[in-house]
Amino acid sequence: MCGFGGYLGSIRDAEALLARMIAAIAHRGPDEQGKFVTPDAGLGHARLSVIGIGDGQQPMFDVSGNLTIAFNGEIFNYLELREGLIAKGRRFRTSSDTEVILHLYDEMGEDCLPLLNGDFAFAIWDNRRRRMVLARDRMGVRPLFYTNKDGVLYFASEIKALMKVPGVSAEIDPIALDQIFTLWAPIAPRTAFRNIHELEPASVMIATQGQVTVKRYWHLDYPHRDAPSTVTNEGDAAEELQALLTDAVRLRMRADVPVGSYLSGGLDSSLVSALAAGMTPRKLQTFSVTFDSAEHDESAFQTEMASALGTHHRTIACRAGDIAGVFPEVIRFAERPIIRTAPAPLYKLSGLVRQAGLKVVLTGEGADEVFAGYDVFKEARVRRFCGRQPASRMRPQLFRRLYPYLPGLQQQSVEYLAAFFGAGNTALDDPLFSHRPRFKTTAAAKIFFSGDLRATLKGYDAAEDLVSQLPQAFSLWHPLHQGQYLDTRFLLPGYILSSQGDRMAMAHGIEGRFPFLDPRLVAFAARLPPEMKLKGLVEKHILRKAAKHLLPTPIWERTKQPYRAPDASSFVGAGELDYVRDCLSEASIAAGGLFNAKAVANLHEKCRTQPVSGFRDNAAFVGILSTQLWQRNFTGQEVGAARAA
Repeated sequence: MCGFGGYLGSIRDAEALLARMIAAIAHRGPDEQGKFVTPDAGLGHARLSVIGIGDGQQPMFDVSGNLTIAFNGEIFNYLELREGLIAKGRRFRTSSDTEVILHLYDEMGEDCLPLLNGDFAFAIWDNRRRRMVLARDRMGVRPLFYTNKDGVLYFASEIKALMKVPGVSAEIDPIALDQIFTLWAPIAPRTAFRNIHELEPASVMIATQGQVTVKRYWHLDYPHRDAPSTVTNEGDAAEELQALLTDAVRLRMRADVPVGSYLSGGLDSSLVSALAAGMTPRKLQTFSVTFDSAEHDESAFQTEMASALGTHHRTIACRAGDIAGVFPEVIRFAERPIIRTAPAPLYKLSGLVRQAGLKVVLTGEGADEVFAGYDVFKEARVRRFCGRQPASRMRPQLFRRLYPYLPGLQQQSVEYLAAFFGAGNTALDDPLFSHRPRFKTTAAAKIFFSGDLRATLKGYDAAEDLVSQLPQAFSLWHPLHQGQYLDTRFLLPGYILSSQGDRMAMAHGIEGRFPFLDPRLVAFAARLPPEMKLKGLVEKHILRKAAKHLLPTPIWERTKQPYRAPDASSFVGAGELDYVRDCLSEASIAAGGLFNAKAVANLHEKCRTQPVSGFRDNAAFVGILSTQLWQRNFTGQEVGAARAA
C-alpha cells in the first residue's frame, strides 16, 4: 500500500513539485519515498512496505528502462502470475508484486488488467509508446484522481497532492454537493472539487500528449431475471462459497508483515476473522470499536467472537465527544463533505491498529453489497409486497420487523409506517425503486441550501442523474439485483470504500483488505438466484449457511445491525467544541454561501436543546458541518477557526 503522484507534459521544477505532492500524502507511505523525472513525464511515490520489503522500492523500472511504474495497493495472486511469467522465460529481479505488473503490461499492455486479483491503482510511463497508463481495480478500493492544467495531466492518490500543483485551487462543485446530499457521495468521475476528477473503478486511462481516452475493462453484470439459474443446489452453492471465501482470505493473508482483522461482532467480519485465525502461525490480532450508547454498541458480540477464536483482541472506545474531537481530521482525509459520522470511529480504530504495530487488516466490507445484506433490500421487498395491496393494514406492520434496533419505529402507526417507507407511492418499475425512499429522505436535508446554491443548481436532480448512468441491461435484471447494483456500483466505491475505508485507514498508514470483494467471489454471487441471498426477510442466507459450522450460534443467527455512529448528538451539549460553534455561526454560514444561515442556526439550536433522532436533521447537521470544515481545510476560506481541544 502506498500513495503516488505524477504528471504527463512539460513542466518546470518537476523534482520540487513531485516532492511537494508526495509530502502531502506521506501518511499513505511512511516507509520510503522515490521520484522519477523525464522532460515529458514524472512519477513520485510514498511507500508502505508490505510485500517485497527489501526490494520493492518505487518508482520501479523494467529491465529495458522503457517502463516505469508507481503502484498503490496489492496484487494478491501475484505469486501465481509470477510462476506463469517465469514459465514463459521472464526473469525477475525482485520479490514484489509490483514487478509482476510490469512484466504483464510488457507482454499484454492494458489487456493484462482482468488477470489482476487485487486492490490497486497504478501509473505506468510507457516510454516506447510515449504514453501514461492509469488504472484502477474493479471495485474501487484504491483511489486515483486527476486534473488538467495548462495542457499537463496531473494525477495522484489523493487530491491533497494535486493541490500542490501551481494554479490548481479548491472550489466546491455544487453538483457534487447536491449528489452528496442525495446519494451520500458524488457520482464518479465527479468529485467535491470542481475540475478535479476521479478515475472510475474498473477503468483504464491512456494518455498521450494531446489525447486522453478512458475505458472500462470490467462490468458488474447479473443474469436476465427470467433466465433459469445456473446455480440450483443450495448445499453445493454454500460449499462453493466457503471454498471461494477461504481462498480469498488465504490470498489476502499474503504479506511480509503480520496481518490483523477488524471484528465488528457481525457475521461478515466474524467469518473473515475465523478463517484468518486458522491460517496464521501466530495468534490473530483483532480490533473493534465500542460505543457508550447501547443503540450503536456491539461489544458483547465482539467479545464473544474474540473469545471463541482465542485472538489477541484490542478495542477502542468511542465516547461522547470523541467523534467531534477527530472530525476535522476526518474531513481533511476524506476530502469531501459527508452526511454521517461513521468514518470517525474507523479513523480512531485504524489509529489503534497502527499503535499495535500492524500495517494490514482484513475487513468484512463488501459482503452486504455482494450477498444482499442491507436493510434496504428487505425494505424494498416489503414495499413491493405492500404495493400489491395498497389498502392492507397488515402488510405495513412488516416494517417493524426490519428495524428491531430502532425502538422509536416500533411505536409508530400503520399509517406512519406506510407513509415513511413510501409503501405504494413508488412505481414498481422505477429503476430506483429499492433506494428511492432513502434518496428522498436524505435529499430532504437540502432544505438548508442557500438561495444562491439553489439558483446555481437550477433544478438539478441527482437521483435522475444516477438513472442516466445505469447500463442498458439494468431493466432486465431481477429487482434485488437492481438494488445490489446501485449499492455495489455507486455507494460502495463512493462512500464505503472511500470515506469509511481507504481514507480513514491510510490516514494512519494502514492497509485494509477485503476478501468479500475478491473478483471470483463477486462473480459467483452475481450468478446466485435472488432467493439464495435474500430468503424471505433473512439477509445473506447463503452466507449464513456457509458460516454455520464456523461461528458461534449467536453470531451466525444475528439479524444484521448496520454499522452506525452517533451523529448530531456527537457535537452538541455541555462539551461542545469551539470549532462547531464557529463553523455553524450565522457569520460563518453566510461567508460560506452554501446554506441558509437562519435555518442552520435554528437547526443548531434544535440539536442543542432536544434529542434529534430523525435522519433528515442528523444528515443535515453533519453534512453542513462537514461542508464548512471542507471549505476551511481546502479553500482557505475562513469559516471559523478550529480550536478543538
